[in-house]
Amino acid sequence: MYYLTIEDHFSSAHQLRGYKGKCENLHGHNWKVILTLRGEALNDIGILIDFHDMKAILKDALSGLDHVNINEHPAFTVHNPSSENIAKYLFDKISALLSSKDFADISTDAVTVYESETSRCTYKLS
Repeated sequence: MYYLTIEDHFSSAHQLRGYKGKCENLHGHNWKVILTLRGEALNDIGILIDFHDMKAILKDALSGLDHVNINEHPAFTVHNPSSENIAKYLFDKISALLSSKDFADISTDAVTVYESETSRCTYKLS
């Protein structure tokens, strides 16, 4: 099994509904996202997926979250925009993008979302 990993960043605001504490107020983060893809078969030139394509897929997945209030994003009008829910949202979005871009033999292995340098959440299927 091959694993390829990249990272990207986005900035946005959010607030946690139902939370008792500072995070119930609107506040911002400079988020870091680490994406790991996996697959078994290399193509005819010996790569799983071009890092350029992988970066474009991650950039596409992040585009709707950058410089917005995440609470207003359609995926988070009901669910809180917690690190956990953002990681799951990105995992699902990236998985769908891989399928739609003819990379069906490559899977999303894990998405890690950092809301600060010391706080992160990883979502992956077991």
